[in-house]
This record gives sequence, C-alpha cells and structure tokens, in this order.
Amino acid sequence: MEDIIIRQIEPKDNTAIAQVIRNVLIEMGVPKVGTAYEDKELDMMFETYELPKRSYFVVEENDAILGGAGIAPLQRGDATICELQKMYFLPVARGRGIGSMMIHRCLDFASHHGYSKCYLETMPYMTSARRLYKKVGFTELPGPLGDTGHYSCEAWMIKDLV
Repeated sequence: MEDIIIRQIEPKDNTAIAQVIRNVLIEMGVPKVGTAYEDKELDMMFETYELPKRSYFVVEENDAILGGAGIAPLQRGDATICELQKMYFLPVARGRGIGSMMIHRCLDFASHHGYSKCYLETMPYMTSARRLYKKVGFTELPGPLGDTGHYSCEAWMIKDLV
C-alpha cells in the first residue's frame, strides 16, 4: 500500500480516469444509457470538478490510475446535500482497502465544505460497493433524490455528515 497515492485529479488524468470508469461499467454490466457511462463530463473530469464545492480524487499506483471518486452538489436537490460520484476501481485495486480510504477522503471533503448529507446512486447487484457504503454509515432510500439523469440506477443511499 505504500505505492498507493490518493490525490486530486489533474488535467493529465482525464483520459485515463474516463477509460477506467467506462471499463468498470462495462465489466459490471451497467447500462450505457441512464448511467455515468453517458455523462458528458466523463471526458473532462478535471474541468468538471474544478468548480466550487466539488472535488474528484484519483488513486494512482506506479504511475497508473486505478480508479477514483468525487463529491459534487446534488443536481436539482437540496443545497446541503452532496453526491458521492463516479466511484469506480479497476479489479487490481479492489479488496485492498482503497475504497474505504477513498470514501473517507470524499466524506471529509464534503464535511469540510458544509454539506450535511451525502447521497449516492448505484446498482442493486453491486453488492461489494453497497456493503462498503453501509459499513461507513450509508442507509438505503426508497427512491432517488435530485435529478442526476441516472435513471437506470436502481439503488439509492444517504449518509448524515453532521
């Protein structure tokens, strides 16, 4: 784990993180429509998360991007609620505690920027991810919040930050 670096995204990371996210979504059988796969910001992640009250972190090992996760305001939602976004890791990064480190980094950022709750959307069959979310205090919701455009995601969770 000493070679693992978690850092804020840089412009040079755009192509690599977009490819990682698309590869993982395909691997997991996630629909290409109504999910992060078709988000226009996927190819310009640095520029997207450079805006206020947003941040995206990448995981790097031996100069390779293994995954990432970000925080941004919930679109068309309560201004005190942020969203954990685009948290995906290549298989080589899984099972090593990196997801837990990344979630804590994101939630620390959210708390520091005044958010009171953190929302996320995922797929019901992403059991490992959902187990991690529950372990850090996320609870299930009966339906979506805001308007993320991810109408194919069928599992919603939230966590109090205060």
